[in-house]
Amino acid sequence: MTSTSMSKGANLPVAVGSVRAVLGWTGGAGAPDADASALLLGADGRVRDDGDFVFYNQPRHASGAVRHLGKRRDAGVTTDSVEVELRSLEPEIERVVLGASADGGTFGQLSGLTLRLLDAGTQREFARFEMEATTETAFLGGELYRRAGQWKFRAIGQGYASGLAGLATDFGISVDEEPALPTPAAVVPPAAPPPPTAVQAPVAPPTSHAPPPPARRIPPPPPTPPTPPASPAPLTPPAAASRPSRGEERLPVDMRKRLSLRKEQVAVSLRKHGAEGVTARVVLILDASGSMSFLYAKGVVADVVERMAAVAAQLDDDGAMQAWTFASQAARLPDLTLGELPEWLKLHVRVGELSLFRRSRKPRKGLLPGQVDMRTVGIQNEEQKAIAEVRTYVREHPAADPTLVLFFSDGGVYRNNEIERELREAVEEPIFWQFVGLGRSNYGVLERFDTLPGRRVDNVGFFSVDDIGGLPDPELYDRLLSEFPAWITAARRQGIL
Repeated sequence: MTSTSMSKGANLPVAVGSVRAVLGWTGGAGAPDADASALLLGADGRVRDDGDFVFYNQPRHASGAVRHLGKRRDAGVTTDSVEVELRSLEPEIERVVLGASADGGTFGQLSGLTLRLLDAGTQREFARFEMEATTETAFLGGELYRRAGQWKFRAIGQGYASGLAGLATDFGISVDEEPALPTPAAVVPPAAPPPPTAVQAPVAPPTSHAPPPPARRIPPPPPTPPTPPASPAPLTPPAAASRPSRGEERLPVDMRKRLSLRKEQVAVSLRKHGAEGVTARVVLILDASGSMSFLYAKGVVADVVERMAAVAAQLDDDGAMQAWTFASQAARLPDLTLGELPEWLKLHVRVGELSLFRRSRKPRKGLLPGQVDMRTVGIQNEEQKAIAEVRTYVREHPAADPTLVLFFSDGGVYRNNEIERELREAVEEPIFWQFVGLGRSNYGVLERFDTLPGRRVDNVGFFSVDDIGGLPDPELYDRLLSEFPAWITAARRQGIL
């Protein structure tokens, strides 16, 4: 069995029955400790109860299928391991997320951060994922997930700055809050203990003079100083604030409800990554090559556009998003105005004209205003042409806010040199390129770009999903927005923004 070196967003089949996930790192003076963990998730992307969280204080799942094995130190390298017996997982468990938390610092202070997957039976390594981190105190290394009866592994390699408590609550774990300290006026002398009664049993003395080791607990999120409320405080904390958007009121009721919830989830993701209140111009690019026809026909692309409209609505309050489509050629679509989202989907996400057999170059009759004749766009993959057009648009239409490009493709990338040249030149521009793979393969330079040297800032993010329709909104937005805030910070530091 040979080991596969993985990049962020990549996935591979898991052909063994029991997997040992080994998190490894080295750390010098002042570096934090790290702890591996595992979350067992159902189809809704959440745990069933707190028992589905396996970590140092709860090292064995009730089913026996997942165990936290603990740390080892050898030649300066520290490892912490979790073992997952895939054959013993309960049928309702669809995913096992392999996470970690840093105690006393951030993951960026650790070097050689690596997640290795071993066949637990033979101890042979079959996958290795070398990860990079900065300010994260909680990290998602990867996930084992079930697809059509087959287990697979996906490399995630991203995190957030809210520690183990944030990682746990994000998947539905309840975390005890620290008890509030009383104000001086509220301090009263302790009451004298009541006298013993006949039913009270005497407390047995300890059998050993040595105190038991203190149990580690999940630290709560850091408290914020209280402020006097102008009115009675709400019983539950408020949700993340979503930005009001122009045209939102014109949407159908069901679409408006979905948009409102999704905007809140986008706001939560931004806050989680330290970018609360950030604004940006959002640009959408949709692959229209021949292999995408199935995803258009199933409505996957239309659903993606609706979910991305929430990102634009939260980041840019004018409720509009510039859009392009591409295959052999790139073509600009009319701006997606939030209040006209249903009509825009009907006019510009068109199933019937996306086919492997688009051959005619004659103009199509009966095109409505703003519609692109998709037959002139072609069927092959020329991503660099869409990238070049967006770069030109941003130069010719400067804005006070940075530009976030959401670029969706199902792979088949082959113009690697041309794409790399465009993206390297774009490093000096106020644009962050977030590429999302839609379940096929061969993303070429797009999935390797994170590791390419010689750039002042990392201006490209990439991840892929087998079934984006089955990815819950919170997880989609977390992945989509995980690198954009860090780029903003780096670009400001370098004078790009």
